[in-house]
Amino acid sequence: MNDPNGLVYFNNQWHLFFQWRPKEATGIWWGHAVSDNLVDWRYLPGAIAPDELGEIWSGSAVVDHRDTSGFFGGEAGMVAIWTYRTEEYQAQGIALSRDGIEWTKYEGNPVLRSPSPDFRDPKVFWHEASTQWVMIVSCSCVLQFYTSPDLKNWTLKSEWGEAENVTGTIWECPDLFPMRDND
Repeated sequence: MNDPNGLVYFNNQWHLFFQWRPKEATGIWWGHAVSDNLVDWRYLPGAIAPDELGEIWSGSAVVDHRDTSGFFGGEAGMVAIWTYRTEEYQAQGIALSRDGIEWTKYEGNPVLRSPSPDFRDPKVFWHEASTQWVMIVSCSCVLQFYTSPDLKNWTLKSEWGEAENVTGTIWECPDLFPMRDND
């Protein structure tokens, strides 16, 4: 169990997802735990299992409050965004949940592919100022920034890292968030 993904509050519970390899199964899944108070946690059955597209590696879970995805009939719902991983490629897939417990994979998976063999760990969030979803994803030694109106269709906007020679190796689980100082 590792790489916590998408701590979100939905339907009066905190939901935490994580990479998980069940003893009775093969491949990497997304495990799932819920809490009412962030102290006491209850494990639930695995949320997202591997399939013909690959194992389920790190990513994000978001609450689609405005139903921008069109999955939830105008109501709020949760969308999980993760990296599909095989020996040949890594790509981003999504699943949806009306209740935060039962998950259905999107029929159009994967929603984002790259020619790079290292293309993983999507961090997704709603950017209120531009009224769109933003994804930061590790693509080898570069961080790529994508936007989407609906969590299904993504457009590359920019990238950062390689020219700056920041790490010289693949990034792991990138994040992006605003910071302010007292000035």
